[in-house]
Amino acid sequence: MTAILGLLALLIAPAHAQQPKTIRAVMHSDLKVLDPVWTTANIVRNHGYMVWDTLFAMDASMQVQPQMVDRWTLSDDKLTYTFTLRDGLKFHDGKPVTGEDCIASLKRWGARDSTGIKLMTFVSGFEAIDDKTFRLVLKEPYGLVLDSLGKPGSSTPLIMPKRIADTDPNKQIDEFIGSGPFIFKKDEWKPGDRTVYVRNPDYKPRAEPPSGLAGGKVAKVDRVEWLAIPDHQTAVNALLAGEIDYIEAPPHDLKSLLLGDKNVRLEVYNTIGAQYAFRWNTVVPPFNDERVRRAAMYAFNQQDFLKGVIGDDKYYQVCKAMFVCGTPLENDAGMDGLLQSNFAKSKELLKEAGYDGTPIVMLHTTDIAVLTNAGPIAKSLLEQGGFKVQMVPLDFQAIVARRLRKTLPSDGGWNGFMTAWLSVDMMNPLTNSMLTASCDKANFGWPCDAEVERLRDAYARAPDLPARQKIAAELQARAVQYGTHIHLGQYTLPTATRADRLSGMVASPIPVFWNIEKK
Repeated sequence: MTAILGLLALLIAPAHAQQPKTIRAVMHSDLKVLDPVWTTANIVRNHGYMVWDTLFAMDASMQVQPQMVDRWTLSDDKLTYTFTLRDGLKFHDGKPVTGEDCIASLKRWGARDSTGIKLMTFVSGFEAIDDKTFRLVLKEPYGLVLDSLGKPGSSTPLIMPKRIADTDPNKQIDEFIGSGPFIFKKDEWKPGDRTVYVRNPDYKPRAEPPSGLAGGKVAKVDRVEWLAIPDHQTAVNALLAGEIDYIEAPPHDLKSLLLGDKNVRLEVYNTIGAQYAFRWNTVVPPFNDERVRRAAMYAFNQQDFLKGVIGDDKYYQVCKAMFVCGTPLENDAGMDGLLQSNFAKSKELLKEAGYDGTPIVMLHTTDIAVLTNAGPIAKSLLEQGGFKVQMVPLDFQAIVARRLRKTLPSDGGWNGFMTAWLSVDMMNPLTNSMLTASCDKANFGWPCDAEVERLRDAYARAPDLPARQKIAAELQARAVQYGTHIHLGQYTLPTATRADRLSGMVASPIPVFWNIEKK
């Protein structure tokens, strides 16, 4: 009998040992759109980093490093970049990554992303040299090529198979084959329930240790599940009970519950944080009038948003720098008198503009903790400044779809909404997509100002940091005067994890799941 039990133990033990290691995570939003080029939504960008890889990536020091690229050269006339890919790069369908895949991917990204669009105005053409080598040829020297290819923010220049990247940029892709460290399980994707990724056994990580979004991306778990739990209290309870392992962005008002459990770790991994913004639609009344946009700038103040939503001043900072406080381009040009809730000045400008009291339709995010309270605060401040506001509650993915409409609010359009962007996206005039003012080619809201675009071009051509700083100040002043958007302060969010299970989290502006080990 003892021998039989021993044999059974031997048979059972390996099966138990081979149970897949799974991280169960609750992200800041449910995933309902899968094309990371088609939308700038952060959750879709996070999904993109799971599945696809990048030619270059930003490390923890915010320096751009090669990722899929093994080596690169720049010609003496600074017009031709030649890139050679690393050995062993394969897509999830087993096919090798080629230079033609890279070219097609960059062209599609460059047709939609604000940084890519600007880069492509300097590009003369691309050429595939062999399977692993391709060239990017410029019309004139452009010092931000690598910065553009290594940008972490939405939309990221992710590399896809050519047949997928050849999809019309204005249509969503319907295949999700990448070459990244995880494979997307479309057959298990259930919006409103879960998104599933499994480890890519063929992924060949770089030899360097992980640093930010650069270095070796080693998947140390078999499976990652993003669970849709829209109720924050329920998610926190699940973490405390050990039913899940990770909450990307628990609300600050539940922080005390998490801090009270020794098995939970609460830590800020995105130390540069995020920036609040109010975005208006400049193509329909009333925000098609510069005076009305400025009235909102007078009505708002940053402190109300930061205190009302974040609460703990350990995690927020009042900051009038459009390009983020604590960065080389920090400045407060053009901000005198603004963001101080000067309601009398706001009303004066509305009267001057002939605002007739038609309610502005403000889209209000209901399912993201850092935005749910921001909408009511914006409504209150605008109304005190003389606006009438109709707040339309929607989940974030519905807002992602609706904000693309240029129609009047009465025909399903919109006037404005509160949003937030990772600070790393807002740090310079080319990655800051809210700043783009190229009319129909601009991001939703469609600002249209030739001087903003002239200054963005000048920034791209600037030879050194002092020259860029000077142009950034001029650009901020002009963008504020025109009113591309209004920045409303900075904040950080701690991530909650089961300290008794997970280790190896990477400090990064974007949540990543490589290098994480699970006990």
